[in-house]
Amino acid sequence: MHVTPRATMRLQFNAGFTFDDAAALVGYMHRLGISHVYASPILAARAGSAHGYDVIDPTRISDEIGGRAGLERLVAALRRHEMGLILDIVPNHMAVGGDENPWWADVLAKGEASPHACVFDIDWRHPDPERDGKVHAPFLGEDYDRALASGTLRLCRDAAGRVWALAHDRRFPIRDEDLPVIFGEGTPDAAEADRLLARYHEPESGPRALHRLLDRQHYRLAWWRTAADEVNWRRFFDIGELAGVRVEDPEVFEATHGLIFELYAAGLIDGLRIDHIDGLADPGGYCRRLRARLDGLRDRRPAAAADHPPLILVEKILAAGERLPEDWPVEGTTGYDFMAELGGLLHDPSGRMPLRSLWREVTGEPDDPEAEVEAARRQILATAFEADLARTVRAFAALARSRRRDRDLTTAALRRVLTEVVIQVPVYRIYDTGDGHDAADDATIAGAIDRARAHVVPGDRPALERLADWLHGGRAIEGGGTDASAEAGQTDEADPDMLRRAALIRFQQLTAPLAAKAVEDTVFYRQAPLLSCNEVGSEPGAPTLSPAAFHQACIDRRRHHPMGLLATATHDHKRGPDNRMRLAVLSEMVEEWSRTVKAWRRMNMPSQVAPSQAALDGHTAPHPADELMLYQTLIGVWPAGLDATRAARNTAAGEILPRVAGWWQKALREGKRRSNWVEPDTGYEAACLAFLQAIMGSDSSFPEALDRLVRRITPAAMVNTLAQTVLQLTCPGIPDIYRGSEVLDLSLVDPDNRRPVDHARLAGLLAAGPEPAAALESPRDHDAAKQAVIARILALRARDPALFLTGDHLPLTVTGPAADHLLAFARVGTATEGAAPPHAIILVSRLADRLIPEGGAPLIPAEGWADTLIEIPGPLAGHHHEVLTGERLALREGGLAVSGLLTRLPVAVMTGV
Repeated sequence: MHVTPRATMRLQFNAGFTFDDAAALVGYMHRLGISHVYASPILAARAGSAHGYDVIDPTRISDEIGGRAGLERLVAALRRHEMGLILDIVPNHMAVGGDENPWWADVLAKGEASPHACVFDIDWRHPDPERDGKVHAPFLGEDYDRALASGTLRLCRDAAGRVWALAHDRRFPIRDEDLPVIFGEGTPDAAEADRLLARYHEPESGPRALHRLLDRQHYRLAWWRTAADEVNWRRFFDIGELAGVRVEDPEVFEATHGLIFELYAAGLIDGLRIDHIDGLADPGGYCRRLRARLDGLRDRRPAAAADHPPLILVEKILAAGERLPEDWPVEGTTGYDFMAELGGLLHDPSGRMPLRSLWREVTGEPDDPEAEVEAARRQILATAFEADLARTVRAFAALARSRRRDRDLTTAALRRVLTEVVIQVPVYRIYDTGDGHDAADDATIAGAIDRARAHVVPGDRPALERLADWLHGGRAIEGGGTDASAEAGQTDEADPDMLRRAALIRFQQLTAPLAAKAVEDTVFYRQAPLLSCNEVGSEPGAPTLSPAAFHQACIDRRRHHPMGLLATATHDHKRGPDNRMRLAVLSEMVEEWSRTVKAWRRMNMPSQVAPSQAALDGHTAPHPADELMLYQTLIGVWPAGLDATRAARNTAAGEILPRVAGWWQKALREGKRRSNWVEPDTGYEAACLAFLQAIMGSDSSFPEALDRLVRRITPAAMVNTLAQTVLQLTCPGIPDIYRGSEVLDLSLVDPDNRRPVDHARLAGLLAAGPEPAAALESPRDHDAAKQAVIARILALRARDPALFLTGDHLPLTVTGPAADHLLAFARVGTATEGAAPPHAIILVSRLADRLIPEGGAPLIPAEGWADTLIEIPGPLAGHHHEVLTGERLALREGGLAVSGLLTRLPVAVMTGV
């Protein structure tokens, strides 16, 4: 059966939420208006995996979540409700370490001779002969010599008699060729085998003997701390237990995707979401190959499922002004770009600079987002990606050696200039596999080279200019204007085209993780004038977005990727959508927020931890920057609509305290200033936790002040929530609803955003079916109001799917004193002869705080819209049905008073009747 995509719901599968659990929710999702389940990875992952991105066997479905039979039951339930399934897959990497991953274990056992050696992106050649041909295995919890001496690292046998090196709960295979070294030429019985193995555990001689044995293996066991400097295989970001996969190899592509293709051919899945596309050697080539294979399977699908091409969506972080490459045959991105656009639209531009000034005043830190990003890139490149940089340098050094004209470019000089250029690349990556790249990528490289020049000493300028030639494409092999012949300097040892391609791929696979780690996982935790702006897909210090710019983004998406996802929440978000919308109100009231922050700091000063108590080098804890981020975080998660009693506040504080404490520890470590993951400053972390516990304690006056502010901003925050929700459901694209975010989602970064969802409660809310306007009256009912808005608009999309899939996005003109507080547009379909075109007119209030009276409802009153008009084009005039309130409205052509349209809700969706 073909299911037209209308809305997806992202579900997170693990042992606590299985296929059968999802099947039980299908009826609820159908009633809500969901057309497709969007599933987290389902292939066999590490035992107890909470997310599925640590795949260990791509040839089978995880038994923990129900296996193949469970998947078939889920799909059967979906098909009964005419729903589809989109599957998240992870082509970039697999989980490795011990023996959980059979392909990896085989590589450790057989080295380059393993048939699976080609699967993993391993550099087998090493300048050190003792490491050549070996896999660096940084999986020990302590120094290698200490592990030998302490007996932590030892030998064991399994039930089949195979010998392993054992470190805690991880096993590493011993080569079959070395069994005679251990057991002699015979085959000992179990008792004798154990006696012979015990020799390797004797206190005096054991460590030396075990070291000699391990030194003969195809891997080199090492402390996990060595990974950043020494690992000789590509990782996912800097995670030492996720190894890059070479899906650019056709055999590896087929081996890792065989089960996916089987599921698609069987009609069990209808589309794919591609995780971390920028990690691949050739993202565009991968997309083309994937599209071709899936299209080739369509005639094998059940007849009812073969009439529509598969959906392919890519997880791609787009920088400001960056577009998805046009030659990728995909439906679009997973929606981080839309999240950034919404955030830009719903923050007040007038608050941007005052918020930055407040940050400087409170923290004493400079406010220079670009400098902060550059510093973070430099730090992370040196501390987390040293081995990756070294591999990239070696690739370019090999290219230089392939031509006589470049042989004097030293490896050290190439390293210095590559470091500077990599740091200056402003996007995740360019897309060039040796065949050239587009003008946008060329401009990206030109800008990076120009900025790098300021950091390169004069003696390294020739190396920088040669690197620029190589990165710009084409000119390198053509000799920069000279004849590409032996006379021009090409040697016979290697093909420069192949070497350049290899070097370019290494370069691009380095810039992508560096960008992610520097911005999302570092600067977002260092600099926070307003935390709602620090979200995946956005950039530090990113400007707000005008209504005109937002409309243009929608028009572009309609033109290029009308079936891309529109996200407001994901499993990777830093803050839930309604958490961000609440914090966004602070951009509208900076003076009041500034006074509040200073009052809170004075109030809580007695709870700060003195230097002598926390060994803080003369500073109290928390640091002002960490304190300011904490206050914002508490505002975002504090429940609205509490009883105005100390008991209610104490209960709320007790419930959120563990969540905020977990967030704060992660934030401190991700920021890498006063703590970090490698060497946590437990003293500072403990001091911060003590501060948090003190200010949220039952005898503290701070929770009352916090509750008072949240009550103050809740009306404008709810206006933002409904604006964000309506835009997600009506703009060009496919809305993606992260499980649980159909009601207010005040979550924090993972693992907080992956907590279990009370689906029974949500189903009960939907069954009750309140009127959105009535549910808006009390903060306690705001969950129901948001859910009801979603259900009504998705019902409209079900009635007219073509309008929202292919209809034009038409901006409508708003004039008058409050014009900046309204976004208006229409989705317009194709008219039949003699009839008005099918259409929906959408109005959303924005920046509402200063127009809502104190203590007012989440609604700009009629006087706030005085003399503000919306221009209704002639073809859209006439009688309309307001979807959210059920009202009948007559919209005349020309200027129409907004005050008569938004009387019960701050948003409207009107369809012609």
